[in-house]
Amino acid sequence: MSSPVPYSPFLSTPAPRPGAPTSTGKGTGSSSGSTKQAPASLKDLNASQLDAAVTLEGPLLVLAGAGTGKTRVITYRMAELIRNGVEPSRILSVTFTNKAAKEMAERMSHFLGRRPSSRPMISTFHSLCVKILRDEIEALGYPKKFVIYDRGDQESAARRALRDIKVNETSLSPADLLSQISRWKMVGVLPELATEYSDDDKAFLAASGYRRYQLSLRASGAVDFDDLLLLTAQLFDQFPEVLARQQARFEQVQIDEYQDTNEMQFQIVAALVKPHHNICVVGDDDQSIYGWRGAEVKHILNFQQHFPGAKIVRLQDNYRCTTEIIRLANQLVKHNQGRHDKTLVAHKEGPTPAIKPYSDEQTEAEGVVRDINYLIKELKVPPQGIAILFRTNEQPRIFETELRRVRVPYQLVGGQSFFDRKEVRDVMAYLKVLSNPADEVSLLRIINTPVRGIGEASIEKLLARAVKAGRKIWDVIPDAVAEKEISPKTAKAIESFRNLLTDFQKRFETPGTSLSETLQSLLHDIDYEGEIEKQYKAADQQLARSAVLDECITALREYEKRSEKPDLGDFLEQSSLNGNDREFGEDDSFEQPSIKLMTLHSAKGLEFPHVYLVGLEEGLLPHKRSITDELESNPSAIEEERRLAYVGITRAKDVLTISYAETRMKWGKRYKTKPSRFLKEMQRKISDDSPSGE
Repeated sequence: MSSPVPYSPFLSTPAPRPGAPTSTGKGTGSSSGSTKQAPASLKDLNASQLDAAVTLEGPLLVLAGAGTGKTRVITYRMAELIRNGVEPSRILSVTFTNKAAKEMAERMSHFLGRRPSSRPMISTFHSLCVKILRDEIEALGYPKKFVIYDRGDQESAARRALRDIKVNETSLSPADLLSQISRWKMVGVLPELATEYSDDDKAFLAASGYRRYQLSLRASGAVDFDDLLLLTAQLFDQFPEVLARQQARFEQVQIDEYQDTNEMQFQIVAALVKPHHNICVVGDDDQSIYGWRGAEVKHILNFQQHFPGAKIVRLQDNYRCTTEIIRLANQLVKHNQGRHDKTLVAHKEGPTPAIKPYSDEQTEAEGVVRDINYLIKELKVPPQGIAILFRTNEQPRIFETELRRVRVPYQLVGGQSFFDRKEVRDVMAYLKVLSNPADEVSLLRIINTPVRGIGEASIEKLLARAVKAGRKIWDVIPDAVAEKEISPKTAKAIESFRNLLTDFQKRFETPGTSLSETLQSLLHDIDYEGEIEKQYKAADQQLARSAVLDECITALREYEKRSEKPDLGDFLEQSSLNGNDREFGEDDSFEQPSIKLMTLHSAKGLEFPHVYLVGLEEGLLPHKRSITDELESNPSAIEEERRLAYVGITRAKDVLTISYAETRMKWGKRYKTKPSRFLKEMQRKISDDSPSGE
């Protein structure tokens, strides 16, 4: 039986080469690299960058802090390898995104010019594995021309798997099954071993579903994205000749963003470089923020243990941020215990970052947008040079509303617009039907949402009858019942739904009625939260989607405050995503002249002259889940949240504004918040004895 982690490559390690110099970085181990004199073409590198670029043999860890020029170092090092006689095609450089791979390839083209067809292989992990599998996957019983399933294909396969094992989707949804399968695949757990890693009933169901799912994919000659890594590692483990062929292809291997590697990526890379250990990894443990998707910071923290004799070079000269921004970032991240020792040094001056408390979330949004509006319209700051960064997907809604109100162009990056989310669209459909009962498009969206026993077949019959008769759906129900086209039970459910709408239509039209309170009553009466609990079994999913409902109520409440004569139809008109929203909302082009709204996770790797880091409160940043984990003796969760805040701070090139709300609304009640512990940590010395957050 195969091991859940397919390959352990560290059975032997080449000895350090004689005369190899040691790195000048603090805490650096002995080097197995050879350092050469720098040619004139490298004169624009600083001392540390140069040290990394000309270290061409043996394991090398480049600790590249935020804004320290890591991409330049990787590119110059590849050019230096070629200049020293390494055949370009025998260099493999792996990164995490197609965008990064393309940028690196363009830089290399600049170095190589119109030189021969032999070029380094610059690739993402998944692209590399596709190339390997196209050559070798038949050994595992898959066709050479396998197909790669996208998310929609995966969900269909997961749904079939659950049906095959007779598991109701209320017990385990396709999305939950796919999430669990992905977690298993990222650490190398094969289907036949999944039950050994199951510790509750839901996990056991998922293990059965995993087996059926994988059989279905294999029978269809298909793989999913996690399979690209898992099957490559499986090949390396089970077929030594396959591994030997792939090892022989590359003399030098470089890995960018090494702190983001998961277990399978680590195993694949370690296996490839085992014969020579000519591996250069570049990354920053202080920017390891993807633990939730399998990234393991231990890979970069334990690099010297994995590759004895490794040389470490620290890039600590930050060319992005001001001295004061870097001071805050250094002060914050030093509170993490699990990290390599390093301190960024800035090379430009600028204003002291502002930390602004606001009385509530509405005031915070108004204040931030007022500042941005002034920057754009009075100081003529280009909108694309401004970003609002936040921790959760629920936070941007209030900023979107304010930006729309003052007509400041914006783009929501790396996420779905608040107004396009399913829960919001459902709520808006209810309000549209209540405002205009003739809106059958909205009616069809909500007639069985939440589920109330009105099946799709009955809806299709009523719709067909209505279209044929040229009448409204409501008008054809009596005839459909009389002719037994729909059952009395379904007819009763429809009538109950109609009565509910009639009742709430009267409530919304009653003068002096609070629109937000009426919406809150509606969501309670239809038990939308109960539907969320049925559809999403994971607590964090339920929490996030319930928060969206809360934001809908808050949006209506804020509209009432701004309007002299609040009216449901007027609110819907203001909120509608119409043809003009391309100008004042999302757009496909990141370079459009608009400010950027994005989560901290989406902001990694980007930089902006002006950054607003909002919502620095306990429960938001750090997130409430990490606080719970900390109480359960898992301090690493808080450390990742601290790294997330560090990433946010170091996105700012010139001006950083941090804000928080002293109170927030939750289901119609206002609660006092607690400023994030990170605020205090940024402003005190590491030697303080008081624990974080106190």
